[in-house]
Amino acid sequence: MSDNDRRTATPSAATPPDTAAAHPRHGAPVDAGDLGYRKSLRTRHVNMIAIGGAIGTGLFLGAGGRLAAAGPSLAVAYAVCGFFAFMVVRALGELVLYRPSSGSFVSYSREFMGEKGAYVAGWMHFLNWSTTGVVDITAIALYIHYWDAFTAIPQWTLALIALAVVLTVNLISVRIFGELEFWFSIVKVGALVAFMLIGIALLATGHHVGGHDSGPGLILQHGGVFPHGVLPMLVVIQGVVFAYASTELVGVAAGETENPERVMPKAINSIIWRILLFYVGSVVLLAMLLPWDAYSADESPFVTVLAKLGVPAAGDVMNLIVVTAALSSLNSGLYSTGRILRSLGAAGSAPRFTMAMSRSQVPYGGILLTAAICVLGVALNYWVPARAFEIVLNLAAIGILGSWAMIMLSHLLFVRRARQGRVRRPGYRLPGSPVTQPLTLAFLAAVVVLMWFDRDGAGRMTVMAVPAIALALLVGWSFVRRGHRGHPGTAGAVRDPDAAE
Repeated sequence: MSDNDRRTATPSAATPPDTAAAHPRHGAPVDAGDLGYRKSLRTRHVNMIAIGGAIGTGLFLGAGGRLAAAGPSLAVAYAVCGFFAFMVVRALGELVLYRPSSGSFVSYSREFMGEKGAYVAGWMHFLNWSTTGVVDITAIALYIHYWDAFTAIPQWTLALIALAVVLTVNLISVRIFGELEFWFSIVKVGALVAFMLIGIALLATGHHVGGHDSGPGLILQHGGVFPHGVLPMLVVIQGVVFAYASTELVGVAAGETENPERVMPKAINSIIWRILLFYVGSVVLLAMLLPWDAYSADESPFVTVLAKLGVPAAGDVMNLIVVTAALSSLNSGLYSTGRILRSLGAAGSAPRFTMAMSRSQVPYGGILLTAAICVLGVALNYWVPARAFEIVLNLAAIGILGSWAMIMLSHLLFVRRARQGRVRRPGYRLPGSPVTQPLTLAFLAAVVVLMWFDRDGAGRMTVMAVPAIALALLVGWSFVRRGHRGHPGTAGAVRDPDAAE
């Protein structure tokens, strides 16, 4: 069998899923969970997935409440979190160039920490995106209720329709997923660019927004950059981290991308300036157009500005964009969890049906499992529609922090092995290594601590959920480990003699 055939073959009885092989380009092992995928994502798809991962409802909707809580210092919070988010995705990018994998950081955790590490990384990612999916369908239903024509439709019905539409798109083919995500990102980026151009024009012409003297001086008024002190800015960091939660998805897309060595560095490097432009730039612009206390959690800050200008249908346009952002997040979550669960399934750390692939090379087993959790979210929208959003948002935050931590731990161990001469690092590397990894891990731990000081109590509930999640993982591993005893090789074709058992 040629190298090309071996890369595209689907695991079968003749080709056990745990048979190690050398990567044809890097000398690195191949993960059995990567076999069978079609390289259908093009450069423009990957670039827009990278953009879409850095722009979501956290900016379009959440920035208003955070501005009201922290004032202009929110820009500092976005910059700090953006720096560490970029470090995480840059570390993932180096691992991707070492060995592209649809299993992404689960596959790398397996190689450098053993199957136990892969198990934790994979199920934390699943916790993140399955609960985020519930958040997304709940948000979509709430946003659609903004229009009077849909208020008669129950919230759970709208949530179910949104899930059904995005699920269907994901099950057809990866190319359709890429196209949909491409256009979702176009809408989001176009809206932000249009608003920023309007805002810059208002400042340049000395226009008064809502009767206020707009301009840089407005940032220093009404209490200055830190109107309530430093602590409120630190506390909102947990919500800002959630806003950056999709940046790591670009690593999952690498396994279905042609020429990842050429495409991925450009896509990943562009994330940092997009963070600075769209997040930090937008917040600074908002703070110069209106006083920080003119914004609220009940309305998108962009709608607040446009409404002060008397722009007709500003709320309708922004609501449509927020719905698009939520659909984009749901679309990406179903895509990534399907690939991650298939990588776990290849090693026996997830149910065998997560290995199932359609004729169009879509891992529908894992996608359907994630959708099943989202269906439970539909039930939440039926039973407790007012609290569905809050209940699952806390769990998603823990999943994000756990996933990012596993990426940095994997990279730290990867660098250690490179120094031992056992693997070769690519030319595209994480800046500041090996200092960057422990610094990022310390930041993620600090975010968990800061959650405890959340004034509305949601963050404290999140911290209290950590022991329960750890217990669930421990119980799950005890069952998985028994299955591994009868499983010929538990590391999904990337076994290493020094990996943790």
